[in-house]
Amino acid sequence: MSSSPDLGKILENAKELDRVRKEQEDVLMDINKLHKKLQSSPEVVEKPGDTSLAKLKMLYTQAKELAESEVNISNQLVTQLDALMPSGPPGQQRRRTEGGEQKKKRVKVDSDMARMTPSARIESPASLKGEQVAARVTQEDADKDVWFVVKVTHFDREAKEFEVLDEEPGDDDEGGGQRKYKLPADHIIPFPKRNDPSSAQDFPPGKHVLAVYPSTTALYKATVVHARKRKTDDYILEFDDDEEEDGSLPQRSVPFHRVVALPENHKQ
Repeated sequence: MSSSPDLGKILENAKELDRVRKEQEDVLMDINKLHKKLQSSPEVVEKPGDTSLAKLKMLYTQAKELAESEVNISNQLVTQLDALMPSGPPGQQRRRTEGGEQKKKRVKVDSDMARMTPSARIESPASLKGEQVAARVTQEDADKDVWFVVKVTHFDREAKEFEVLDEEPGDDDEGGGQRKYKLPADHIIPFPKRNDPSSAQDFPPGKHVLAVYPSTTALYKATVVHARKRKTDDYILEFDDDEEEDGSLPQRSVPFHRVVALPENHKQ
């Protein structure tokens, strides 16, 4: 398991994010004041020496730079917090293998998941180097495949295989430490870009998807419960076989960049 980030760095980023947002508020106030001035006296821009439009452009440029800084700092905080959080719920092993009697809230992989393949082709395999992706890996001790998050380290063009790294193997993995795999392209599904919500598919309510179960790095079949109002909103999902004691399925929030289309069944 990777080492936890320095908590001091998280607090520094949080303070910087607060500073950026306060500066954004000041810039927005200046923009609104200038808007009101131009709305009440639009003829002012025609006067010689007037700099209203130049000032407005400068303010918009500043607002854009601050917004980009906010996105960058927010992404850093999310990454740091993800690394700080445990790889699975307290008292439970990482949800990757099945064994023994199924316990409350434990999610199992459907028997047909082993026959699933990604529904979309990877257009530029080499561009995925360094990116986290969803990977289908065959368990050595079971006749089934599982999906979990890995990092792409290399793409072998000749063999048409991805070399990937499992950065956070579960407690049940023998030997511990990070594990490497070589996988064909049809065992890999790229995630949407965290900083580019437009790269994510818009799944309607009732749609079956493949998603990372909260507080783990394993993916399971789930059903979309509600439509997202904005591209950046989380998905609200119900995971298969995630029943409560009363038989109901809890609704869980999953970031849009951790949800992908459910692969189609592999045709034999």
